[in-house]
Amino acid sequence: MISALPFDDFLAATLRQQPPLADTLSLGELTLSWPAAGMLRLTPKALPDGTDRVLLSAGVHGNETAPIEVLAGIVADLLAGRLTLAVDLQVLFGNPDAMRVGERYLDYDMNRLFNGAHQQQPLARESARAAQLEAQADAFFSSSPTGARRLHYDLHTAIRGSVYEKFAIYPFLHEREHNQEQLEWLTACGVNTVLLHSAPANTFSYYTSRHLLADSFTLELGKARPFGENDLARFASIDAALRALLSGQQPPRSADDSLHLFRAKYNLIKASDAFRLHLADDVENFTALPDGFLIAEDGDTRYVASGGEERILFPNPKVQNGLRAGIVVEPVTL
Repeated sequence: MISALPFDDFLAATLRQQPPLADTLSLGELTLSWPAAGMLRLTPKALPDGTDRVLLSAGVHGNETAPIEVLAGIVADLLAGRLTLAVDLQVLFGNPDAMRVGERYLDYDMNRLFNGAHQQQPLARESARAAQLEAQADAFFSSSPTGARRLHYDLHTAIRGSVYEKFAIYPFLHEREHNQEQLEWLTACGVNTVLLHSAPANTFSYYTSRHLLADSFTLELGKARPFGENDLARFASIDAALRALLSGQQPPRSADDSLHLFRAKYNLIKASDAFRLHLADDVENFTALPDGFLIAEDGDTRYVASGGEERILFPNPKVQNGLRAGIVVEPVTL
Protein backbone atom coordinates (compact mmCIF):
# COMPACT_ATOMS: atom_id res chain seq x y z
CA MET A 1 0.00 0.00 0.00
CA ILE A 2 1.33 3.44 -0.94
CA SER A 3 0.59 6.72 0.82
CA ALA A 4 1.14 9.56 -1.67
CA LEU A 5 -1.79 11.01 -3.62
CA PRO A 6 -0.98 10.36 -7.29
CA PHE A 7 -2.97 13.29 -8.71
CA ASP A 8 -4.09 16.76 -7.68
CA ASP A 9 -7.37 16.55 -9.63
CA PHE A 10 -9.11 13.26 -10.44
CA LEU A 11 -10.99 14.67 -13.43
CA ALA A 12 -7.82 16.22 -14.88
CA ALA A 13 -5.95 12.95 -14.34
CA THR A 14 -8.70 11.12 -16.21
CA LEU A 15 -8.70 13.55 -19.13
CA ARG A 16 -4.92 13.55 -19.52
CA GLN A 17 -4.86 9.72 -19.44
CA GLN A 18 -2.62 9.53 -16.38
CA PRO A 19 -1.87 5.85 -15.62
CA PRO A 20 -3.95 4.46 -12.71
CA LEU A 21 -2.58 2.69 -9.66
CA ALA A 22 -1.72 -0.99 -9.42
CA ASP A 23 -1.94 -0.82 -5.65
CA THR A 24 -4.27 0.75 -3.07
CA LEU A 25 -3.44 4.01 -1.37
CA SER A 26 -3.75 5.03 2.28
CA LEU A 27 -4.86 8.64 2.71
CA GLY A 28 -5.67 9.75 6.25
CA GLU A 29 -8.92 8.03 7.22
CA LEU A 30 -9.53 6.73 3.69
CA THR A 31 -8.37 3.90 1.49
CA LEU A 32 -8.25 4.73 -2.21
CA SER A 33 -8.37 2.35 -5.17
CA TRP A 34 -7.82 3.60 -8.74
CA PRO A 35 -7.75 0.50 -10.95
CA ALA A 36 -8.58 2.09 -14.33
CA ALA A 37 -9.19 5.42 -16.00
CA GLY A 38 -12.16 7.24 -14.51
CA MET A 39 -12.72 4.62 -11.79
CA LEU A 40 -12.12 5.64 -8.18
CA ARG A 41 -13.18 3.87 -4.98
CA LEU A 42 -12.96 5.58 -1.61
CA THR A 43 -13.56 3.59 1.55
CA PRO A 44 -13.41 4.77 5.18
CA LYS A 45 -10.87 2.74 7.16
CA ALA A 46 -13.39 2.50 9.99
CA LEU A 47 -16.26 0.78 8.17
CA PRO A 48 -19.10 -0.29 10.50
CA ASP A 49 -21.25 -3.29 9.63
CA GLY A 50 -24.09 -2.39 7.30
CA THR A 51 -22.36 0.66 5.80
CA ASP A 52 -24.11 1.79 2.62
CA ARG A 53 -22.57 1.18 -0.79
CA VAL A 54 -23.00 4.22 -3.06
CA LEU A 55 -22.12 4.22 -6.76
CA LEU A 56 -22.04 7.64 -8.43
CA SER A 57 -21.52 7.69 -12.19
CA ALA A 58 -21.38 10.49 -14.75
CA GLY A 59 -20.01 10.95 -18.23
CA VAL A 60 -21.65 7.87 -19.75
CA HIS A 61 -22.33 10.49 -22.42
CA GLY A 62 -19.08 12.40 -22.80
CA ASN A 63 -20.59 15.81 -23.57
CA GLU A 64 -22.76 15.91 -20.43
CA THR A 65 -20.16 17.68 -18.37
CA ALA A 66 -21.90 19.41 -15.46
CA PRO A 67 -22.49 16.19 -13.45
CA ILE A 68 -18.87 15.22 -14.10
CA GLU A 69 -17.75 18.54 -12.62
CA VAL A 70 -20.08 18.08 -9.63
CA LEU A 71 -18.58 14.65 -8.86
CA ALA A 72 -15.05 15.97 -9.41
CA GLY A 73 -15.69 18.68 -6.80
CA ILE A 74 -17.04 16.14 -4.31
CA VAL A 75 -14.01 13.86 -4.83
CA ALA A 76 -11.64 16.80 -4.35
CA ASP A 77 -13.26 17.71 -1.02
CA LEU A 78 -13.22 14.09 0.18
CA LEU A 79 -9.52 13.72 -0.64
CA ALA A 80 -8.68 17.05 1.02
CA GLY A 81 -10.58 16.14 4.18
CA ARG A 82 -13.11 18.95 3.71
CA LEU A 83 -15.92 16.37 3.46
CA THR A 84 -16.19 13.33 5.73
CA LEU A 85 -17.02 10.01 4.08
CA ALA A 86 -19.46 7.73 5.91
CA VAL A 87 -20.23 5.27 3.08
CA ASP A 88 -18.30 2.97 0.78
CA LEU A 89 -18.08 5.04 -2.41
CA GLN A 90 -17.43 4.12 -6.04
CA VAL A 91 -17.11 6.99 -8.55
CA LEU A 92 -17.18 6.15 -12.27
CA PHE A 93 -16.60 8.53 -15.18
CA GLY A 94 -18.31 6.48 -17.87
CA ASN A 95 -16.76 7.40 -21.20
CA PRO A 96 -13.40 9.20 -20.78
CA ASP A 97 -12.56 8.92 -24.50
CA ALA A 98 -15.73 10.81 -25.45
CA MET A 99 -15.23 13.25 -22.56
CA ARG A 100 -11.81 14.22 -23.93
CA VAL A 101 -13.25 15.27 -27.29
CA GLY A 102 -16.54 16.68 -25.98
CA GLU A 103 -18.74 14.22 -27.84
CA ARG A 104 -21.79 12.25 -26.66
CA TYR A 105 -20.09 9.05 -27.83
CA LEU A 106 -17.48 7.93 -30.37
CA ASP A 107 -19.00 4.86 -32.05
CA TYR A 108 -22.23 3.92 -30.25
CA ASP A 109 -24.43 5.34 -27.52
CA MET A 110 -22.95 3.76 -24.38
CA ASN A 111 -26.22 3.97 -22.47
CA ARG A 112 -27.68 1.45 -24.91
CA LEU A 113 -24.83 -1.03 -24.33
CA PHE A 114 -25.40 -2.30 -20.79
CA ASN A 115 -27.30 -5.39 -19.69
CA GLY A 116 -24.97 -7.37 -21.95
CA ALA A 117 -25.88 -5.41 -25.10
CA HIS A 118 -22.19 -4.56 -25.61
CA GLN A 119 -21.76 -8.09 -26.91
CA GLN A 120 -23.85 -7.17 -29.95
CA GLN A 121 -21.58 -4.24 -30.89
CA PRO A 122 -18.07 -5.73 -30.67
CA LEU A 123 -16.45 -3.07 -32.89
CA ALA A 124 -17.72 -0.06 -30.92
CA ARG A 125 -15.15 1.46 -28.59
CA GLU A 126 -17.93 2.01 -26.05
CA SER A 127 -18.61 -1.73 -25.84
CA ALA A 128 -15.36 -2.62 -24.08
CA ARG A 129 -15.87 0.26 -21.67
CA ALA A 130 -19.49 -0.73 -20.92
CA ALA A 131 -18.32 -4.25 -20.08
CA GLN A 132 -15.63 -2.78 -17.83
CA LEU A 133 -18.18 -0.60 -16.03
CA GLU A 134 -20.47 -3.59 -15.50
CA ALA A 135 -17.57 -5.59 -14.04
CA GLN A 136 -16.60 -2.74 -11.73
CA ALA A 137 -20.19 -2.35 -10.49
CA ASP A 138 -20.40 -6.14 -10.01
CA ALA A 139 -17.27 -6.17 -7.87
CA PHE A 140 -18.41 -3.16 -5.86
CA PHE A 141 -21.90 -4.40 -4.98
CA SER A 142 -21.28 -8.14 -4.82
CA SER A 143 -19.57 -7.92 -1.43
CA SER A 144 -22.17 -5.61 0.14
CA PRO A 145 -22.69 -6.49 3.82
CA THR A 146 -26.08 -7.64 5.06
CA GLY A 147 -28.36 -4.69 5.73
CA ALA A 148 -26.36 -2.22 3.65
CA ARG A 149 -28.21 -0.12 1.13
CA ARG A 150 -27.06 -0.39 -2.47
CA LEU A 151 -27.53 2.96 -4.20
CA HIS A 152 -26.63 3.97 -7.74
CA TYR A 153 -27.20 7.42 -9.20
CA ASP A 154 -26.20 7.79 -12.85
CA LEU A 155 -25.95 11.54 -13.48
CA HIS A 156 -26.76 13.04 -16.87
CA THR A 157 -27.79 16.23 -18.61
CA ALA A 158 -30.11 16.24 -21.62
CA ILE A 159 -29.56 17.28 -25.22
CA ARG A 160 -32.51 19.68 -25.04
CA GLY A 161 -34.38 21.70 -22.43
CA SER A 162 -37.25 20.31 -20.38
CA VAL A 163 -40.60 21.48 -19.07
CA TYR A 164 -39.37 19.90 -15.81
CA GLU A 165 -35.69 20.87 -15.69
CA LYS A 166 -34.58 18.05 -13.38
CA PHE A 167 -36.09 14.59 -13.54
CA ALA A 168 -35.27 10.99 -12.68
CA ILE A 169 -35.77 7.75 -14.57
CA TYR A 170 -36.65 4.82 -12.31
CA PRO A 171 -35.70 1.57 -14.09
CA PHE A 172 -38.28 -1.16 -14.60
CA LEU A 173 -38.31 -3.16 -11.35
CA HIS A 174 -39.98 -6.40 -12.50
CA GLU A 175 -41.31 -7.91 -9.24
CA ARG A 176 -39.72 -5.36 -6.87
CA GLU A 177 -41.60 -2.50 -5.24
CA HIS A 178 -40.78 1.17 -5.78
CA ASN A 179 -38.79 2.59 -2.88
CA GLN A 180 -40.79 5.43 -1.32
CA GLU A 181 -37.79 6.54 0.74
CA GLN A 182 -35.81 7.04 -2.45
CA LEU A 183 -38.63 9.01 -4.08
CA GLU A 184 -38.68 11.31 -1.05
CA TRP A 185 -34.89 11.66 -1.27
CA LEU A 186 -35.20 12.74 -4.89
CA THR A 187 -37.61 15.53 -3.99
CA ALA A 188 -35.10 16.71 -1.38
CA CYS A 189 -32.58 16.92 -4.25
CA GLY A 190 -34.91 19.18 -6.17
CA VAL A 191 -35.82 16.33 -8.53
CA ASN A 192 -39.62 16.50 -8.49
CA THR A 193 -40.39 14.56 -11.65
CA VAL A 194 -39.88 10.80 -12.00
CA LEU A 195 -40.43 8.55 -14.99
CA LEU A 196 -41.31 4.99 -13.97
CA HIS A 197 -39.98 2.80 -16.75
CA SER A 198 -42.30 0.00 -17.81
CA ALA A 199 -39.86 -2.28 -19.66
CA PRO A 200 -36.26 -3.53 -19.45
CA ALA A 201 -33.60 -1.29 -20.96
CA ASN A 202 -29.90 -1.39 -21.78
CA THR A 203 -29.01 1.54 -19.55
CA PHE A 204 -26.46 1.53 -16.76
CA SER A 205 -29.09 2.17 -14.07
CA TYR A 206 -31.26 -0.71 -15.29
CA TYR A 207 -28.25 -3.02 -15.20
CA THR A 208 -27.38 -2.24 -11.57
CA SER A 209 -31.04 -2.34 -10.55
CA ARG A 210 -31.87 -5.63 -12.21
CA HIS A 211 -28.67 -7.62 -11.77
CA LEU A 212 -27.17 -6.09 -8.63
CA LEU A 213 -30.43 -5.22 -6.79
CA ALA A 214 -29.42 -1.61 -6.24
CA ASP A 215 -31.86 1.26 -5.85
CA SER A 216 -30.79 2.85 -9.11
CA PHE A 217 -31.80 6.00 -10.97
CA THR A 218 -30.80 7.89 -14.06
CA LEU A 219 -30.87 11.56 -13.05
CA GLU A 220 -31.33 14.19 -15.77
CA LEU A 221 -30.18 17.44 -14.21
CA GLY A 222 -30.33 20.12 -16.90
CA LYS A 223 -28.94 20.77 -20.36
CA ALA A 224 -25.67 19.45 -21.77
CA ARG A 225 -22.90 22.04 -22.14
CA PRO A 226 -19.11 21.85 -22.70
CA PHE A 227 -16.59 21.81 -19.86
CA GLY A 228 -16.21 25.27 -18.36
CA GLU A 229 -19.57 26.55 -19.61
CA ASN A 230 -21.77 25.14 -16.84
CA ASP A 231 -23.52 27.28 -14.26
CA LEU A 232 -22.90 24.93 -11.34
CA ALA A 233 -25.21 27.02 -9.15
CA ARG A 234 -28.05 25.30 -11.04
CA PHE A 235 -26.76 21.98 -9.68
CA ALA A 236 -26.46 23.14 -6.07
CA SER A 237 -29.38 21.05 -4.80
CA ILE A 238 -28.09 17.72 -6.13
CA ASP A 239 -24.56 18.62 -5.03
CA ALA A 240 -25.75 19.35 -1.48
CA ALA A 241 -27.90 16.21 -1.35
CA LEU A 242 -25.06 13.94 -2.52
CA ARG A 243 -22.65 15.49 -0.04
CA ALA A 244 -25.16 14.92 2.77
CA LEU A 245 -25.66 11.30 1.66
CA LEU A 246 -21.94 10.57 1.55
CA SER A 247 -21.32 12.11 4.97
CA GLY A 248 -24.23 10.30 6.63
CA GLN A 249 -26.44 13.37 6.99
CA GLN A 250 -30.01 14.10 5.97
CA PRO A 251 -30.32 16.17 2.77
CA PRO A 252 -31.51 19.77 3.00
CA ARG A 253 -35.26 20.00 2.61
CA SER A 254 -36.53 21.28 -0.72
CA ALA A 255 -38.96 24.19 -0.81
CA ASP A 256 -41.09 22.13 -3.20
CA ASP A 257 -41.88 18.57 -2.06
CA SER A 258 -44.42 17.84 -4.79
CA LEU A 259 -43.81 14.81 -7.00
CA HIS A 260 -44.86 14.37 -10.63
CA LEU A 261 -44.92 10.71 -11.68
CA PHE A 262 -45.04 9.47 -15.26
CA ARG A 263 -44.76 6.04 -16.83
CA ALA A 264 -43.20 5.15 -20.15
CA LYS A 265 -46.09 4.22 -22.45
CA TYR A 266 -44.15 3.25 -25.58
CA ASN A 267 -40.96 4.00 -27.51
CA LEU A 268 -40.63 5.65 -30.88
CA ILE A 269 -38.35 3.28 -32.78
CA LYS A 270 -36.38 4.53 -35.78
CA ALA A 271 -36.53 1.43 -37.94
CA SER A 272 -35.21 2.97 -41.16
CA ASP A 273 -33.91 6.12 -42.86
CA ALA A 274 -37.55 6.89 -43.72
CA PHE A 275 -38.24 7.81 -40.08
CA ARG A 276 -39.71 11.30 -39.67
CA LEU A 277 -40.31 13.01 -36.33
CA HIS A 278 -42.99 15.70 -36.58
CA LEU A 279 -41.71 17.83 -33.72
CA ALA A 280 -39.60 20.98 -33.81
CA ASP A 281 -35.86 20.53 -33.29
CA ASP A 282 -36.04 22.58 -30.09
CA VAL A 283 -39.10 20.90 -28.55
CA GLU A 284 -38.54 20.38 -24.82
CA ASN A 285 -38.72 17.14 -22.89
CA PHE A 286 -42.17 16.56 -21.32
CA THR A 287 -43.90 18.75 -23.92
CA ALA A 288 -47.62 17.83 -24.03
CA LEU A 289 -48.90 16.04 -27.15
CA PRO A 290 -52.41 17.02 -28.32
CA ASP A 291 -54.88 14.21 -28.91
CA GLY A 292 -54.60 12.96 -32.50
CA PHE A 293 -51.23 14.60 -33.16
CA LEU A 294 -49.00 12.65 -35.59
CA ILE A 295 -45.79 12.35 -33.57
CA ALA A 296 -43.69 10.36 -36.03
CA GLU A 297 -43.88 7.97 -38.95
CA ASP A 298 -41.58 5.39 -40.47
CA GLY A 299 -42.90 3.92 -43.70
CA ASP A 300 -46.29 2.39 -42.87
CA THR A 301 -45.76 2.81 -39.11
CA ARG A 302 -47.45 5.85 -37.58
CA TYR A 303 -47.19 7.09 -34.00
CA VAL A 304 -50.27 9.14 -33.06
CA ALA A 305 -50.89 10.83 -29.70
CA SER A 306 -53.98 9.69 -27.82
CA GLY A 307 -55.95 11.22 -24.96
CA GLY A 308 -54.29 14.60 -24.56
CA GLU A 309 -52.22 13.74 -21.47
CA GLU A 310 -49.25 12.12 -23.22
CA ARG A 311 -45.89 13.88 -23.33
CA ILE A 312 -42.68 13.41 -25.31
CA LEU A 313 -39.34 12.54 -23.77
CA PHE A 314 -35.88 12.34 -25.41
CA PRO A 315 -36.98 13.04 -28.99
CA ASN A 316 -33.95 12.49 -31.22
CA PRO A 317 -34.45 11.55 -34.90
CA LYS A 318 -30.68 11.42 -35.46
CA VAL A 319 -30.16 8.12 -33.64
CA GLN A 320 -28.98 5.10 -35.57
CA ASN A 321 -31.57 2.81 -37.15
CA GLY A 322 -32.98 0.32 -34.69
CA LEU A 323 -32.64 2.63 -31.70
CA ARG A 324 -35.19 4.58 -29.69
CA ALA A 325 -35.92 8.03 -31.13
CA GLY A 326 -38.12 9.13 -28.24
CA ILE A 327 -40.43 7.96 -25.46
CA VAL A 328 -44.12 8.75 -25.13
CA VAL A 329 -45.03 9.03 -21.45
CA GLU A 330 -48.24 9.57 -19.48
CA PRO A 331 -49.11 10.57 -15.89
CA VAL A 332 -49.40 7.79 -13.32
CA THR A 333 -49.87 7.31 -9.57
CA LEU A 334 -48.38 4.63 -7.34
